[in-house]
Amino acid sequence: MKICVLGGDGYCGWATALYLSAKGNDVSIVDNYARRQWDYELGVQTLTPIRPLVERLRVWQQLTGRTIDLYVGDVTDYEFLASTLRAAEPEAVVHFAEQRAAPYSMIDRKHAVFTQVNNVVGTLNLLFAIRELQPDCHIVKLGTMGEYGTPNIDIEEGYIEIEHKGRKDVLPFPKQPGSFYHLSKVHDSHNMMFACKIWGLRATDLNQGVVYGTVTDEVAFDEALINRFDYDEVFGTVLNRFCAQAAVGHPLTVYGKGGQTRGFLDIRDTVRCIELACLNPAAPGECRVFNQFTEQFSVLDLAGMVQAAARKLGYEAEIDYLADPRVEAEEHYYNARHSKLIDLGLKPHYLSDSLLDSLMNIAIRYRDRVDQTMFLPQVNWRRATNERRRQTAMESAAVAGSKF
Repeated sequence: MKICVLGGDGYCGWATALYLSAKGNDVSIVDNYARRQWDYELGVQTLTPIRPLVERLRVWQQLTGRTIDLYVGDVTDYEFLASTLRAAEPEAVVHFAEQRAAPYSMIDRKHAVFTQVNNVVGTLNLLFAIRELQPDCHIVKLGTMGEYGTPNIDIEEGYIEIEHKGRKDVLPFPKQPGSFYHLSKVHDSHNMMFACKIWGLRATDLNQGVVYGTVTDEVAFDEALINRFDYDEVFGTVLNRFCAQAAVGHPLTVYGKGGQTRGFLDIRDTVRCIELACLNPAAPGECRVFNQFTEQFSVLDLAGMVQAAARKLGYEAEIDYLADPRVEAEEHYYNARHSKLIDLGLKPHYLSDSLLDSLMNIAIRYRDRVDQTMFLPQVNWRRATNERRRQTAMESAAVAGSKF
């Protein structure tokens, strides 16, 4: 297939582009390098050293003989996006090109506005471009389980059948997003449903859980292809943060009571889910939703697993409870359905089988790159502005520029 990966220089996008290319697809990447720029802005760097994108693509071609085309530009620029689709003529577009961190969207007004404009406008541009230029192209859009929030009922896959005053209907599952970022994803979902309904487009909305792991078969070919390992308090995941903390002897920082429960999946399952969606496209006019995760864990569950894994490697990790900077339930019911991708053939990897290899060993290998000042939360959901955080980030970026 001809597949265009928007945001192909990012964490999920890079692994997906290599995986699809290795499977024999004609892959192109669209990216504006924004993800790298946000690291400069915040004064952080991924734990693993990331090479320039053109170098990564050159190494991939040398190793495999397969070329991945690169289009550099911003999907919020409609003319650029349209010209790219004309040139690439994709049968499927995998859309990762969004600002994906809830804390980033909560820094202040500027970051909240940027997140929503970037994400919503980029997706709207894609919908209009597909309608005008490639109306049969299948859109595979990365959503998030965070759209649902933590309702006190089971979370269905996108839609729910309800009965009200003697009448029944199937409606989109109620959304309770917890940040301006998650709100942007809800807007995306509604815009896609509407576009499919009125224009007959075909789309798959993948509500993904928290992804972990750095290594896929393709990334493992060469050090130059290594993927991101973000552990900072803005773009890092809680699991990555715990592993980096354990590797340098820092307490594992649990927010609040630690009962916050979410869905998780291995990066190897992310790329397989994308492939399954591409191989089994939605019908014209259909906007289907898959809940893309394989296991559920609370923050305390993860802290205990990292403690045990670290101890096996000779590292002791204590747990430190911090006041939760977010506005969220610290103990709650959570049970989300996730059967549709399994039905299509997904064979999950499990965290208990990969924690040491995919996470702890990598954290230990690159422990000299850990900046412990990035562990503690500085973005607070309850403040309307965060000038001190922004000023600190700008000062850190000026000092850290030579590291990149």
